[in-house]
Amino acid sequence: MAQPAFRGSHVRTLPIAAALANKDRPEADRARDAARKPGELVAFAGITSGMKVADLMPGQGYFTRIFSNLVGKTGHVYTVVSADRVAHKPDAADAVKAIAADPAFSNVTEVTTPLTALTLPGLVDMAWTSQNYHDVYGQGADDALAFDKAVFRILRPGGTFIVIDHVAASGSGSAPTKTLHRIDPALIREQVMQAGFVFESESSALRNPADAHTATVFDPSIRGHTDQVVFKFHKPGL
Repeated sequence: MAQPAFRGSHVRTLPIAAALANKDRPEADRARDAARKPGELVAFAGITSGMKVADLMPGQGYFTRIFSNLVGKTGHVYTVVSADRVAHKPDAADAVKAIAADPAFSNVTEVTTPLTALTLPGLVDMAWTSQNYHDVYGQGADDALAFDKAVFRILRPGGTFIVIDHVAASGSGSAPTKTLHRIDPALIREQVMQAGFVFESESSALRNPADAHTATVFDPSIRGHTDQVVFKFHKPGL
């Protein structure tokens, strides 16, 4: 299937520092950069000009705009919103639809699709999900595995899968995914590798040893500063 046509010539490829400072990013997003460390994360991930990136469960599009600036007019960003989420919350995709409609981000396409049966116009170089995997696993290990297998299918051989999430205590099982919105990193690795991915490396950019892993991520004492794991996996191939 052909790639979506670009709607203008406003898209530009920017180095990381310029992509973060770009005036088309909302001030509210830029204010969160110190805590979320997007520069370190995208450098670790290896996002470059011309790549096709799937931003899975993008929320308000915090990373979507950054990815758009980095991949430029020869790349593309798909903001993948859960069809189940939209069925329960009809405005769930509105924020990223607005980004896709903005000429400054004309290399962005919003896609609403079931997470366990992801459908995109073509294979992508990278799939990325931030602070969402615990929700998928919270629906059950089988659902998480189905999601991982779907991600595997949309990636080109050699493609990268980045998973970022709030850390739960080692050996705590699945309960924290619902009660604390956290997940034991070991569960992520187990599930993703079971789907066929190869573990590549881990970044410590978002680790916080002061987080006791016992409070919900929305607790004012830790919100915005949770201990987070950043995993990089790849699909075997070229």
